[in-house]
Amino acid sequence: MDKEKIQLKRIFGYCWGTSFLITNVIGAGIFVAPKGVLKYSCMNVGLSLCIWTVCALLSMMTTLCSAEIGITFPRSGAHYYFLKRCFSNLISFLNLWTSLFLGPGLAASQALLLAEYSIEPFYPSCSAPKLPKKCLALAVLWTVGILNSHGVKEVTWLQTASLVLKMAILGLISLSGVVLLVRGRKENVERFQNSFDTDFPEASEFIEAIFQGYFAFSGGGCFTYIAGELKKPRKTIPRCIFTALPLVTIIYLLVNISYLTVLTPREILSSDAVAITWTDRVIPSLTRVIPFGISASIFSNLLVNVPESSRVTYMAGQEGQLPLLFNMLNIHSSPFISVLVLVTMASIAIVSTNLTDLINYLYFVVFI
Repeated sequence: MDKEKIQLKRIFGYCWGTSFLITNVIGAGIFVAPKGVLKYSCMNVGLSLCIWTVCALLSMMTTLCSAEIGITFPRSGAHYYFLKRCFSNLISFLNLWTSLFLGPGLAASQALLLAEYSIEPFYPSCSAPKLPKKCLALAVLWTVGILNSHGVKEVTWLQTASLVLKMAILGLISLSGVVLLVRGRKENVERFQNSFDTDFPEASEFIEAIFQGYFAFSGGGCFTYIAGELKKPRKTIPRCIFTALPLVTIIYLLVNISYLTVLTPREILSSDAVAITWTDRVIPSLTRVIPFGISASIFSNLLVNVPESSRVTYMAGQEGQLPLLFNMLNIHSSPFISVLVLVTMASIAIVSTNLTDLINYLYFVVFI
């Protein structure tokens, strides 16, 4: 009975799992990657759309591989437990050591990026000062940390609201593009006529284009973090994957088609924010709304990143590779110490560095 009291509760089913996966996959990538895919596709419109489809298939395969780990070892931090069980304590400890810095670094970068998108519209003619960005990033980070310390259910409604806003913006872009294309205006349709006639990229550029597109699909392995909190994970995880990823793929393709319907490939490559340029052209009155939509997208990713990263340290405490203190749950069934350590380390990163240096640091740790 005492052992049951310290276990994370299995309280989430199919609907929440599907929402969780979509939130993880759809981040800022879809607002950034279309430019990179088109650039490395040598502005070949048809090939760029094919690359998005290839990236979707790759994402499906890698997500199913992660799902197998979550189903075989249905516990939180399943990938860490898999390494410990199937390879050795040393391998799992090295992975844990990397995760201890990667999780807070990712949370800090998301909070800084959110603050940048939220504040930038108020400084249209110059760069926003650093102090308000850092203060807003810290405020958002600690708000998410406090909510997570009250249990995952406390952030479910907030995650759902952020996801609805994110999907509403992507849906608006998608449907507007479809309407413009169906109307059949010459300037909108001609970009898709003979779309494969331009030059094809070299092999290295083709790989770069896949990297750019795959970045927008990353996050599919999230179920290994929270498999211990899903009801009937053997059934729930595959159902969530086969619902969420096809839906995300359709949305991504429609968004890219919409961009290409309204903007020429050269206009997309010359834009630093394709979604904002698209809005300026189609619905100018909503130009200020899009940055906040991107902020909501990043905020929902931050909401799920904090519980994900804290589950790894919680499992490490349970397995004896971190102090037993990390294995403690509070009365809300939340690993409070793990959440507190993560948010504190992320706060130090926000105060002591900037977004560019932090991203370089993150990629360095990921490569390790």
